[in-house]
Amino acid sequence: MKNKMFNLITMLIFSFWALMMFSCSSKDTPFIVSSPGITTHIVINDNEDELVKTAANLFSDDIFNVSGKRPEFTKQDDSKYLIKVGTIGINKDFDKVCKEAGIDVKKLQSQWEAYCIKVVTVSNESSLLVVGSTPRGTAYGLMELSRKIGVSPWYWWADVHPVKREIVSLPADLFLEDAPKVKFRGIFLNDEDWGLQPWAAKTFEPETGDVGPKTYAKIFELLLRLKANAIWPAMHDCTRAFFTYPDNIKMADKYGIWVGSSHCEPMLRNNVDEWHRWSPPIGERGDWNFDKNPEQITEYWKQRIDAAAQYDGIYTVGMRGIHDGSMPGGENIEEKVDILNRVLDTQRNLLTEITGSPITEVPQIFCPYKEVLQLYKAGANIPDDVTIMWADDNYGYIRQLSNEEERKRSGGAGVYYHLSYWGRPHDYLWLESIPVSLIWEEMNKAYHTNAKDVWIVNVGDIKPNEVGMNFFLDMAWNPDQFTPETLNSYYTDFAEKQFGKEHAEEIGEILQKYFQLGFSRKPENLGWNEVYPNNPIQDPEFSLFTNGDEVQQRIDAYDSLEKQVEELYAELPNQQRESFYQLVAYKVIGASNMNKKILYAYKSRVYAKQGRTSAGLYAQKAREAFEKIKQATSFYNDSLADGKWLHMMTYNPRNLPVFDMTPTGSYVPSDEYSGEIVPEGYSSANEVTSEVFSLPTFNSLTNRSYFVDVINKGIQPLKWEVEADDWIRVSKISGQTENEERVWVSIDWNLVPASDVVNSVVRFKLNGSVYPVNVEARKLKLEPNDKKLFVEDNGVVSIEAEDYTVLNNTTAGNWQTIQGLGRENDAVGAHPVTAKAFDVADAESTPVLSYDFFSTSNGEAKLYFYCIPTQPINEDYQLRFSVSIDNGDPIIVNAVLKEEMDENNPEWKNNVLNSVTIQEVKSKLQEQGNHSLKIRMIDPGVVIDKIEIWMKDKKNTYFGAAETLLEQKNTIK
Repeated sequence: MKNKMFNLITMLIFSFWALMMFSCSSKDTPFIVSSPGITTHIVINDNEDELVKTAANLFSDDIFNVSGKRPEFTKQDDSKYLIKVGTIGINKDFDKVCKEAGIDVKKLQSQWEAYCIKVVTVSNESSLLVVGSTPRGTAYGLMELSRKIGVSPWYWWADVHPVKREIVSLPADLFLEDAPKVKFRGIFLNDEDWGLQPWAAKTFEPETGDVGPKTYAKIFELLLRLKANAIWPAMHDCTRAFFTYPDNIKMADKYGIWVGSSHCEPMLRNNVDEWHRWSPPIGERGDWNFDKNPEQITEYWKQRIDAAAQYDGIYTVGMRGIHDGSMPGGENIEEKVDILNRVLDTQRNLLTEITGSPITEVPQIFCPYKEVLQLYKAGANIPDDVTIMWADDNYGYIRQLSNEEERKRSGGAGVYYHLSYWGRPHDYLWLESIPVSLIWEEMNKAYHTNAKDVWIVNVGDIKPNEVGMNFFLDMAWNPDQFTPETLNSYYTDFAEKQFGKEHAEEIGEILQKYFQLGFSRKPENLGWNEVYPNNPIQDPEFSLFTNGDEVQQRIDAYDSLEKQVEELYAELPNQQRESFYQLVAYKVIGASNMNKKILYAYKSRVYAKQGRTSAGLYAQKAREAFEKIKQATSFYNDSLADGKWLHMMTYNPRNLPVFDMTPTGSYVPSDEYSGEIVPEGYSSANEVTSEVFSLPTFNSLTNRSYFVDVINKGIQPLKWEVEADDWIRVSKISGQTENEERVWVSIDWNLVPASDVVNSVVRFKLNGSVYPVNVEARKLKLEPNDKKLFVEDNGVVSIEAEDYTVLNNTTAGNWQTIQGLGRENDAVGAHPVTAKAFDVADAESTPVLSYDFFSTSNGEAKLYFYCIPTQPINEDYQLRFSVSIDNGDPIIVNAVLKEEMDENNPEWKNNVLNSVTIQEVKSKLQEQGNHSLKIRMIDPGVVIDKIEIWMKDKKNTYFGAAETLLEQKNTIK
């Protein structure tokens, strides 16, 4: 009774508050979407398209899920609080209301899929107008309102539960106008064999036993909420063709989705599933060869167009093999071009005859994917109104974009892009690894070369590619909303929209680090092997013994990230844990433990050969990591969201060698008391020829530390101690270890004698023996300088490209920092993509990056430029830039592939697996001291990650030498 009385009093108070609010200035009064004392009505005309009604119902559900109250639908203005929804041209009275509210109806109607949202208050009556230029525009406006009241597009697909609120309101001055910059924006469901298809067939839609209309309804709803409008349906042979189930296309129509088909599926036909099942009306089916069997193939296409013509379709024209193979027929490229031209004529005649529309009004794409690009270049006659759908190289680097002439095509251009891939050199189907920075770099090039008609992204099973899919479709809506210098903020923004502000910054940082680590080496590529044939895994190229031990640095980076994720998961409220696990935790845990499995196993093999007792410890850690991957995957499938995602996740798609337990090493410890040391720079204790080890030279300007491993080789614990001069710091002076101990050596420069070079010896005492380690310290003097300065350290000057000393851009071109695109940090790209190639001799108009550095050597220098393995924008460009030292003659560097790209090109395969191409040139330093390196732009599209200047032989490491940037605190006068 008390609770009822309390609720009644609360409602009366709120009603009084609301009345007082609406009695005040309407300018400051929010529009109440839902509250305990106010009922909002949604006004929608009967003549509105089914899509608008679908979106209105979704919006109504969203209000209910946030507030617990569902707004009423009405046809009349019968409430003070109205949400008026409509499409221009459907209802004259509604059009009039929009005009009176100050909405520029003509401007709105002239735009593709545009919407306008506006709060209008007249005589204390508030209306929220949601207006679209088309039904899709109206629907997008409603979905934008859903976001504004706190409902994520991923509420169902990633269990992002909205925050419950009694009062849901919008600002009194709310006014939004928006329209997409890219016409068709969508996804390709692909390689669904290990996720989407078994989940749909066994968990979500067992009545169909397939990816059917119930599953597609959820996919289409997600696309609608992400303001996408197109799909290439799932098409592997594990899935029946999209048109097998008549309700699939009806669901697409309900949610306003244009249905297309992939590069190897002309005329909306799924050849993998349909061709071998199809029975022609007359005669035998024959071969899939248009040159020999044009009549039956034409009939096969005709039947599909007959069935699809009444729906919104984007028709892929041209022809390839049954599944991702080259087009049959023709003995040479000229004959194949002739066949392709006949195919195109046939297809376009069918489209005109069956749809009854002018061919220029039927959306068509031609995708020069893989070998088809050669046919296009050889002169295939692609009609002007057909959209050229450029493709990436399957690893995220677009192979070619429109030249100036192609940009004039009435059909425009588009892009087929990958976030997931099955094929050479190695699949990446398991975990998300394409960073938003790479998507931005490539799709920004596409947009500014007029590829604005169709953007399709291969998302595999959708999960776990949520972040990249979200960014790609956000960018397709409006590429101009992103700038290269602030891309990392997208991760925080994405996190805030899913989890709120409290943990957004931390989650954003986790995602940024996760993607950077994954970009430098994808989890699936850690086996250093390839597919077709599926080779056994190889030893990693991460260095164990130089560059600070890249193996352990990578393990530590992932381990820190994994612990951060697990701690945050425990802190989060229960209603956020499911979504956090899907969007963040599983990806981090999976990638972290894949690295641990591979790298700990590698350490165990190498250390077993060295006779370290720790080999067994690392073998065990590798096995534990493998078990954790399986446990995390089991939790995803069996426990997460009460089993909602059972069969969605697998840790071993295609059962490739990299997903198996990695071979480990073993070592039987000596019965004797035994041990050695292995300092940094040595791969075994047996490498010493002078009977004395030497650490890399210590440099006061970089202030580095170097390690010495004390290793036990016997059963008994190993006692050890260290003796060193006062100016030499050691992280630990004595100990007892059953396995190994890593001792870090550094210098206290305040205690170093006043001399340019000081030498000493650190003595490690163990097993009754003394192991001396030579130490050389160079105390260098430089005048303080406000500008960034790089210094030579152990024969190398190492520079992260974004840390330039001086940047001189011009009106014709500019170098821009691209946040998060480097393998360890950021990168610098040459823009704009539409710039003409610069003349090296024209120094005045050429954008220049300058790097000041200080050398302690002179003579021949080898320069290495680590570039992101992009491809030239088109055949009018290469990937050139010029370099010079101290105003010497410019040297041209070209990061382009030496031979044309195909999936068997070994240089391309190595580049994309390593996420880098390294170019070497030679120069000369005339003297020791201060120098300046200048990099001048030639071709747009170049992206430079790192620069090294070696004065002696380059050390083989994966990441290259650590940056030798002088910090002012290290400057000694």
